[in-house]
Amino acid sequence: MKRRTLIKATLAGIGTIGILRRVLAAGINPAKPGLQRLKGRVTVNGQAAVEGMLIKGGDTVITGADGEAIYVIGQDAFLQRASSEVRFGDGVADFLRVVSGRLLSVFGRGEKRLTLPTATIGIRGTACYIETDAMKSYFCLCYGEAEVVPAAAPAEKEVIRTRHHDHPIYIHGDPAMPTSMVPATVINHSDLELELLEGLVGRRPPFGDTTGYRY
Repeated sequence: MKRRTLIKATLAGIGTIGILRRVLAAGINPAKPGLQRLKGRVTVNGQAAVEGMLIKGGDTVITGADGEAIYVIGQDAFLQRASSEVRFGDGVADFLRVVSGRLLSVFGRGEKRLTLPTATIGIRGTACYIETDAMKSYFCLCYGEAEVVPAAAPAEKEVIRTRHHDHPIYIHGDPAMPTSMVPATVINHSDLELELLEGLVGRRPPFGDTTGYRY
């Protein structure tokens, strides 16, 4: 399918006519930073969010049980699902913390660190999907490179390199587990959503891309 068709199909699935028009009009040009789409209850630093609001270091984005938010920060784009809390830090070493919930992210070049309740993840030009709670996290490196360090067993750290959802894992927070990281399957995120997010920052994902992808 052509990129336009993919984006159109994705946005039809999540009911976002306004952002569809902006992405198609922009082609491969980046969207303006800020909140691109809101659904249901979404707050930034405890205040009701509005489209166009900028998200920056030190901000906390929370979606309610009926909430969802799509936003752009520089060369990075995010789809934050319902009942999720994400805190952004002030630098590469503390770029974002997924306190709870579910987050799909695409990142531009450069290294960043993500913190989950059960792990610290160093990424480089990556796309990833995270679901987390206090005792277990799901992590799919959709493409790119990441170093995963389990909080319960730092010695089990692993460097993962994937091209297309090749190595999803669960990361357990219980130190009594025989191993902190166990294989998983691909759940709750799609290539169409990755196509949408990359389109918002003027890129295409590497799968099916004959021009190549550098991270």
